[in-house]
This record gives sequence, C-alpha cells and structure tokens, in this order.
Amino acid sequence: MLLYTVNYSDDVYTNEAQITICHFIDTGLIKHSMMFDCKTLQRPTRTFTRHLMMLGTVVIVAALLNGCLSRIATRGNLPDPDLLATMEEKNATQNEVTQILGSPSTVAMFENETWFYISERTETVAFFEPEVLERKVVVMEFNIAGQLQKVRIIELQDGQDITLVERTTPTLGNESGILEQFIGNLGRFNKN
Repeated sequence: MLLYTVNYSDDVYTNEAQITICHFIDTGLIKHSMMFDCKTLQRPTRTFTRHLMMLGTVVIVAALLNGCLSRIATRGNLPDPDLLATMEEKNATQNEVTQILGSPSTVAMFENETWFYISERTETVAFFEPEVLERKVVVMEFNIAGQLQKVRIIELQDGQDITLVERTTPTLGNESGILEQFIGNLGRFNKN
C-alpha cells in the first residue's frame, strides 16, 4: 500500500515556507512496518523572485528593442567594376558574360542586345518604409554578333522622380449604394 501526506508550514515573520511530502510504502512482510521517504521543499525567497522578475523584464525589453533595430537588405547582382572593365576591354561575348556574372536581371524588350544587372541596398527600421541606401544598374550593350560594346553604370543619384497622374477614367454604369445593390439582387438568384 502506498500512502502520501503533505504538510505545509509558513512563517510570516521570517518569510520562510516549507512543504514536506512523505510517502509511506507498506513492505508487506510485517503487518505494521512501513518505510518513510520524506522530502522538504522550501519556497524561494523574495530576493530570488525579484532577481527572476528583473531578468524577465530585461529579456522582454531586449526583445522589444531588437524589433526596432535596422535591417539592411541587399537585392540583385552587383558585379565588380574591375571585372566589368576587363570584360569591356576584351569584348566578351554574351555567353562569357553569362558564365561570369550570371543571367541578367532583365533584357531590353525590343532588342536583345542590351542587358541590365540591377542591385539595391535598403535599410528598414521597425515598421517604417524602407529607405534606399544604394542602387546601381549596370547596362551592357552588345552588337549584333553578340560581343560586348559598352558598359554603363547608372546610380541612385542619376535617377529621376516620376509623378503619377491621379486622374481616373470614367466608366459607364450606375453608381449605387450598398442598400440599392442588396435590394436589386433580391430575386435574381438562380432557382435551378
């Protein structure tokens, strides 16, 4: 037979608490003989609890501040300028350029003789709009035979801001509110 007892004592003046857990095991050999196994647990002191709360607060504040750190993201392929100069000097072919730099970010729409390698570095702080730190576009122009003729680098300061037109094109039809649309749709459901 297995029997458990739990004793709890608390001293308000010394701020100490003890929990004593004992379980008795009946050996079964002698009718009233029992083995005792007792363990005493003490409640943590207030200083330990304070240190634990301070540690938890520091971890939470560090996690919140980590969300406010800036993140720098690099996108695209930015070749080495020295490598571009040597490729331009030796009139590399399109296949050689692809083997060295990889495929271009985009190719000119109407003529396949102009390749663009686009790269950009942005910095994002928390939930704010990303700020562009650096943007480079490498323009490679090939002749009809597929040999590199000219390399140009366009940077962020070379770009131009474009203002979008805010006009809207009017469309035919009625402008009806939600209530008119709801009432107008009653009875139009397919009954099959």
